[in-house]
Amino acid sequence: MISVCIPTYNGARFIQEQLISILTQLSADDQVIISDDNSSDATLEIVRSLNDSRIEVYSHVAEDNPYKGIFKVMYAVNRNMNNALKYAKGDYIFFADQDDVWLQNKVQKIISVLNSGADCVVHDCKIVDSDLTLLADSFFNYLSPHNGIWKTLIRSSFMGCCMAFNRRVLERAYPIPSMAIEHDTWVGLCALKIGTVKIIKDKLLLYRRHGKNVSFCSEGSQNSLYVKLKRRLAMLYCFVFR
Repeated sequence: MISVCIPTYNGARFIQEQLISILTQLSADDQVIISDDNSSDATLEIVRSLNDSRIEVYSHVAEDNPYKGIFKVMYAVNRNMNNALKYAKGDYIFFADQDDVWLQNKVQKIISVLNSGADCVVHDCKIVDSDLTLLADSFFNYLSPHNGIWKTLIRSSFMGCCMAFNRRVLERAYPIPSMAIEHDTWVGLCALKIGTVKIIKDKLLLYRRHGKNVSFCSEGSQNSLYVKLKRRLAMLYCFVFR
């Protein structure tokens, strides 16, 4: 069984296209978990209009957020994804954003790699704009991916929309620490700690960049040295003491 976890917030513009690209690759027994963070647009109406029994919708009750700036956003996304993972029943868990498009062979390819002995898989993607016009043919050309623990703490190769993992990793990673840390990097570190991470060059996703994305992965960092250090120290603390 596959569980696809999607944290949503005001994603009405692209959510239908994304869900259709996912649902066409799943079996009748799989689940798509929508954890919605109090969207004020038509996100949930569009999700429910698909009338697909595999889609499960849950509301995320926002927790007190003690952070500011980028940390405030990171914490909110962290908690929303943690809520989605709570309902994951599958042997294999996929992260998904609300605004990308899965290419047709994504699920088949990822499951084959997981079944071959990997605990977590990271794949390449194509970067597109809001109209799916190609901006870059390979995200890996910018990222130079790796699967070392200490390198991950410095510069992570784990981007949630391009990763999947097995239940063994989920049981180690959940619950995600209630701190302003990136949920995908946290799960990746847990996978590196207990198992095998496989990085593949297959481009299995159209990674949409439209100026309103919640994730920060494809843009050059504009953060101060203080912010960069604080993010890494928070992740290191969780990795060592959880």
